Amino acid sequence: MIAVGSTNPSKVNPVREVFGRLYPDLEVCGLAVPSGVREQPIGYAETLAGASNRAQAALASGATWGVGLEGGVEFDEAGGAWLFGVVVIGHAGRTSSARSASLRLPPGVGLRVRAGEELGPVMDGLSGVRDIKRAGGTVSFLTGGLLTRADVWRQAVILALVPLLQPELYREVMA
Repeated sequence: MIAVGSTNPSKVNPVREVFGRLYPDLEVCGLAVPSGVREQPIGYAETLAGASNRAQAALASGATWGVGLEGGVEFDEAGGAWLFGVVVIGHAGRTSSARSASLRLPPGVGLRVRAGEELGPVMDGLSGVRDIKRAGGTVSFLTGGLLTRADVWRQAVILALVPLLQPELYREVMA
C-alpha cells in the first residue's frame, strides 16, 4: 500500500497517477496526518520538514510507501514571493525528496503571506474559488488553467522517486 500524508485530492491523485504507472497493483490511499509545521510553511527548510513529517506519518500507518507533499512560500532578496512544493517519499528504510517548479506570486499576495496569512484563503478571495487548494490551486488560477496544482505535484513525485528507482546511482545520498 502507498499512503499519502494528505486527503487533498490535488495531492493524492498525482501520487495515484504516478505510482499507478509503476505499480498498478498497489493501492494508494490518503490519510489525514499533521504536518508539524505552520499552516503556511515559509522557506525550504520548513516546507521540507512538513513533507517529511507527512511521509513519516504515512509510513507509520503500516504502508509500504509513505509520501508527504507540502506547499510552501519563500521570499527572495528583492521581496518577491515564490510558491513551490516539496515531496518526500519513504520506502524500505530509504527516503528521497524533490522540490517542485516555483511560481512567482503577485506582489499583493506575497505581501499578505509575508504578513502571516495562509496562501489558500488569500487566493480563495482573489480567485473567487472556494478552497482553491483542493482544486486546480493557485497555479491553475495564475496560469489560466495551462498548469494545475496536480501537474506540478505529479512532476515533483516523479523526481522524488528517481533515487529510489535508481539506488545504485544514489548510494551516498540514500545513506
